[in-house]
Amino acid sequence: MDVLAGGTFVTDGGMETTLIFREGFDLPCFAAFPLLDDERGVAALRSYFAPYLELAREHGVGILLDAPTWRASADWGAQLGYSADALDDVNRRGVALVSELGDDVLVCGAVGPRADAYRPGERMSPAEAEAYHRPQVETFADTDAALVSALTLAYAEEGIGIARAAAAAGIPSSISFTVEVDGRLPSGQALREAVERVDRETDCAPAFFMVNCAHPTHVARGLADEGPWLERIGGVRANASAKSHAELDESDELDDGDPIALAAAMATLYPLLPSLAVVGGCCGTDERHIEQLCANVPA
Repeated sequence: MDVLAGGTFVTDGGMETTLIFREGFDLPCFAAFPLLDDERGVAALRSYFAPYLELAREHGVGILLDAPTWRASADWGAQLGYSADALDDVNRRGVALVSELGDDVLVCGAVGPRADAYRPGERMSPAEAEAYHRPQVETFADTDAALVSALTLAYAEEGIGIARAAAAAGIPSSISFTVEVDGRLPSGQALREAVERVDRETDCAPAFFMVNCAHPTHVARGLADEGPWLERIGGVRANASAKSHAELDESDELDDGDPIALAAAMATLYPLLPSLAVVGGCCGTDERHIEQLCANVPA
C-alpha cells in the first residue's frame, strides 16, 4: 500500500463505455488504445479525463488514472494489427498522455486479461501468465508509470503471473478481480481464495488488490469471510449497473444506473474494507458518479 502513501484517491469512470455510448467512437475489441494514433482520438482522451481531474482537485482527494492500455497486449494487439514494437510504442504514449495531465496524478499502466474478462475460457498457468504479460509490464517499468494496474481479472493464476512480472521488472502492481452477482470470480473462485492465493504464491508482491467491473452490492457478497485478507483490498471500481455480466453483454443500451444510489452502495463497503483508499467507476459510470463518490469519501 506504500504507493498510495496513506492517501485517499478517486479514479475516472468507465472509459470505454463513455467513449462508445456518449462520444460515438467505434472501439473494436473494446480497445481504447488505438485512439492514441490520431489527433481526434488523443483530444477525446484528454477531454475524457478533464472532469475527473477537476472533481478530485475540487474535493481535495488524490486521483489515480490508468493509461488507455487495458487491451494493449499481444493477443488483442494482433487482432487490431499491432506488432510487438507498435504495442511497446503505444503503451509508452498512453502513459505519457496521462503523465502530462498533472503532477498530482498517480499514473498507472493498465493491464487487462488475455481472454474475455467475463468468460475466461482456458486458464493460463502462473508461468504462462507471467510470460504473456511481461512485455507490457516491462514497458511500463521503463516509463513514468508509478504502478501496473491489472484490471478485470477472472482467475487467480493470471493475477499471480502479472504480480510476478511486475516484481521482476521493479514496479509496484495492483491486482483487481471482477466478480459476478454472487461475489465470486467468473472462474467460480471465491474472492478470498483468489486474493490469498496471489499473496501466497508471490510473497505478497502486489501493493494492494482491487475489485472492479461489478456493482458494490455484488462486491459485498464476496466479502463475507472475515480475515486479514480484507485488509489487502485497497480499491473498488464499480459498475453503474446492478445487472449481471451476462445481462450487460446482451444489452445494446448503456445502463448508467443512479449515481446517488451507487455512492450509497459504495459507502456500505467502507466498514467491510479497512484499507479501502481508492474508489471509482467502471462500466457505465461517468463524472456524475465520480462526483457522488467524491462527496461521500469518509473524512
